[in-house]
Amino acid sequence: MIYIYNDYGGTHTTSMAAAYHLKQLPQSERKLTSEEIINIEYFNKLTKKDFGKLIFHGKDEDGNSVYTIGRKRNKLLVPALKELTLLLQNNFHFNEKIVFSNTSPTVPIVMSFGGFFSRGLKIDFIGVPLLIIGAKQCCDNIYRLVEHTKHIGHTSFNENVIILDNEMFK
Repeated sequence: MIYIYNDYGGTHTTSMAAAYHLKQLPQSERKLTSEEIINIEYFNKLTKKDFGKLIFHGKDEDGNSVYTIGRKRNKLLVPALKELTLLLQNNFHFNEKIVFSNTSPTVPIVMSFGGFFSRGLKIDFIGVPLLIIGAKQCCDNIYRLVEHTKHIGHTSFNENVIILDNEMFK
């Protein structure tokens, strides 16, 4: 199985989700420390050239691959990837189940501003503190989103490609 966490930039909530999924962060709903947040691989490190790229984060305890992708405002990227996957499955005997999980609903407004200042305007002294505040606000939601994503991946036997919008995590 392949898990792909996606959102606008692919560097904040998606990186947090991948870290939770791979057990690189405490497996609980407790608030993360600033140090834990800053040390998440790829957190606030991707740039515009990374949009649309699948970033591999590792394999989970079950051997499933975990990726992230920044899709910008393009709401058609994930459906297009689903269609490509179905084409590969139907025509080339690609049998891997893929779960696309949208982390955008977990993003608090302060994190959006932090990402804009840090990634967009390159003003880290304003953006990074806002990102840390936002990450602390949403880390419990991201943890629950990851647990939900893994549960759906393990229990949806009839679907080869699953798209989770995760609106319940707003």
